[in-house]
Amino acid sequence: MKHRTGVIIGLLVLVAVAGSAFYLFADYNSTGIIIKTNGTEVSVQSSSWFPVPKAMLGEMRTKALADVQDADSSLGSIQTDMQSIASKYNFTVQVTVNSQFGENQLPLPATVRGTSMVPTLQDGQDIVVLKTSDFKVGDLVVARHPEYNLIVKRVAEINGSQVYLKSDNRQVEIVGNQIRTINGVQQVVTIEKTPLDTWLPKTNVIGVVKIY
Repeated sequence: MKHRTGVIIGLLVLVAVAGSAFYLFADYNSTGIIIKTNGTEVSVQSSSWFPVPKAMLGEMRTKALADVQDADSSLGSIQTDMQSIASKYNFTVQVTVNSQFGENQLPLPATVRGTSMVPTLQDGQDIVVLKTSDFKVGDLVVARHPEYNLIVKRVAEINGSQVYLKSDNRQVEIVGNQIRTINGVQQVVTIEKTPLDTWLPKTNVIGVVKIY
């Protein structure tokens, strides 16, 4: 009787071990991918216990850096790009992004051009933006403008689906003079550069300036 019990227990252990082996085998080509970035640098690591192709990680690192520095990228698009690369190596991946802003929070490095945000921001100053749709009045944000592409402004008002952005620099600059013909008469016209204040859809806001 004892001998039979031992045999049954032994069989159960054998089945359990075989089941574990099958589970491990089934997940051999599945791994977690952790992207660490501060916006200007990127590292890519695998959480798998099994060897992962170095070429795959290298390709992911190159693409992840380009994605992070792309104003139009999102967490979803980065995850899709990493999964696309992994599929070429017969892998499936779960992607997590870790930045100075937290887990799955995307930074965007940028450089200020112009003096419209003086004295807060200077021409040529490097900034880091947190990509988010969560912003409030008073925040510095980067937004897409239909004429000037990317602009950095301060949120002055939010009205429904629209946001009013203003320049910190309120000075009117004299750019120069031009001779123009008005009603058949030549006149000297002073060309002025005024602050860019604009209403835009809230969806045009890419994120909030966090580091400057």
